[in-house]
Amino acid sequence: MGQYLPIFVLLVLAVLFGAGSFVASKLLAPRLPTSAKLGPYECGIEPSREPPRRFSVRFYLVAMIFIVFDVEVMFLFPFSTVVDEVGLFGLVAVLIFSVALFESFLYLLGNGALEWGPVVRKVIPGAVAPSRTAATTVRRVGTEGRGRVPAMARAADDGGAAA
Repeated sequence: MGQYLPIFVLLVLAVLFGAGSFVASKLLAPRLPTSAKLGPYECGIEPSREPPRRFSVRFYLVAMIFIVFDVEVMFLFPFSTVVDEVGLFGLVAVLIFSVALFESFLYLLGNGALEWGPVVRKVIPGAVAPSRTAATTVRRVGTEGRGRVPAMARAADDGGAAA
């Protein structure tokens, strides 16, 4: 037990030093709160406006794509160092891995994950009839039996004729 005595003494001294520092700071520190001291501080920039709007999901998609291809490099580098030892099995495994990643990259390109311009909606001709409107497709619930029926509900009942 005597061999642990120096460690115990050092631990007690460390705790006393920490507690003494906190007590000395509370007793000796000047207390002059001003609006500048109480305000948030980050890198010397004072907040002068509201925080910006949320980032688009596309930023996160690009970050995830970057991480996926970073992981690919992380797997391909060790393979390149031991390519002679793994033989044909290792080559086939790396080819399957690379094809799966390339396929996912083509899928992302096809869905426009990397396009940063304005969103272009694809409209398939004939997919939606011009007669389909909110008045003809949405049934108003809770208007039955009321004295005054809203115009949209009347239009829905009449098949869209009276709007």
